Amino acid sequence: MTKPRAERDLEDLESVFAALANASRRHILQVLQFRGGSMSAGEIAGRFSCSWPTTTRHLQTLQAAGLVRVKRQGRQRIYALDRARLRKVTGSWLNTFHPTRRTAR
Repeated sequence: MTKPRAERDLEDLESVFAALANASRRHILQVLQFRGGSMSAGEIAGRFSCSWPTTTRHLQTLQAAGLVRVKRQGRQRIYALDRARLRKVTGSWLNTFHPTRRTAR
């Protein structure tokens, strides 16, 4: 049985905001943005002072939230920022606070 849209949207929101709650993951997204949108896992890890396993966990969390996509190129994994998903989920949430929207009293 398919979940109602509102429930799916809430799960998306929770997943994205949980991923964004960590400063290192936000930094990874910013690095991807300013480095052309995609980088190898090694290049990403080289930009941070945390251990390789910690970087891997951050990348897995971002991937699970749908904020990055990963593809294998030989022995490397290339991580690409999914800007559209980030804008869609966060933009939808921000739109709920737009002053022209009617709110229940």
